[in-house]
Amino acid sequence: MIDINNKGNSSSDLREVTRALLQEHENVAPRTTVLSCLLEVQENLHYVPEEAIVEVAKYTGHSINDVWGVASFYTNFRFTPPPQHMVEVCWGPTCHLLGAMDVLVAIQTKLGLEGEGDVPDGVIGLKYNTCLGACSQGPVISVDEKITGVVTVETALSVLEETLNPS
Repeated sequence: MIDINNKGNSSSDLREVTRALLQEHENVAPRTTVLSCLLEVQENLHYVPEEAIVEVAKYTGHSINDVWGVASFYTNFRFTPPPQHMVEVCWGPTCHLLGAMDVLVAIQTKLGLEGEGDVPDGVIGLKYNTCLGACSQGPVISVDEKITGVVTVETALSVLEETLNPS
């Protein structure tokens, strides 16, 4: 099986895994769409490699351009392997009003980023999220899908430090 954390996976490995995921998806969800196939790939590989675009096109009978059009329309699809850790900062209306922008700027500064994206060494990435679903606890951040609420700049930087340098 493919190691999803190995950025050196071969093209044939990625194609093989994608075909297996699509076959498994068909067994669970008989109505298959381009979007459902892309979501299945993203959920399992944590990104959508170029090889998966080709395999989804073959599998669904659509052109590569059609599949790429769907994949590139949705901002939640990644086309490169994800970093080891992902930080999401909610900047929805409630979190924004409660100070999320200060938290966001502090995290960007700490990571050396000017916007969302991954740090060059691939250890951590930053993503803006329009809602993490915890408005009553705003501002909110999520690190590796673990939500922390009522975040200040200090607590956000502390969580980030613990993620980067675990005890």
